[in-house]
Amino acid sequence: MALFGRKNKKEGNAPCCCGGNFNAESMAQAEQAKTEGADIKILGSGCAKCNQLEAAVKAALEQLNMDASIDHITDFTQIAAYGVMTTPALVVDGKVVSYGKVLKVGEVVKILEKARG
Repeated sequence: MALFGRKNKKEGNAPCCCGGNFNAESMAQAEQAKTEGADIKILGSGCAKCNQLEAAVKAALEQLNMDASIDHITDFTQIAAYGVMTTPALVVDGKVVSYGKVLKVGEVVKILEKARG
């Protein structure tokens, strides 16, 4: 319906937020990447909040005397494969344990103790 003499824009032609990078092949690669790499992953664009979460995780690992590698995932296809829509997110042993906030060192310590028993 055209209001005030304006034509409707065609729906479905606007690019999505990811720039149209999602397809079956890229999602399959992202699913495979979930099982590869480090035990602990930070999901996010690399912004200040993501870097703060990564620093808190490193401090928690040091405090617990745990030796674990950390991956910082910035590819939005891989982030979406985890079902995360709000970053930063923390993944431990393939499970999303936190998303959408920067955890403090004490919070990360509790999460790691619970996850690693």
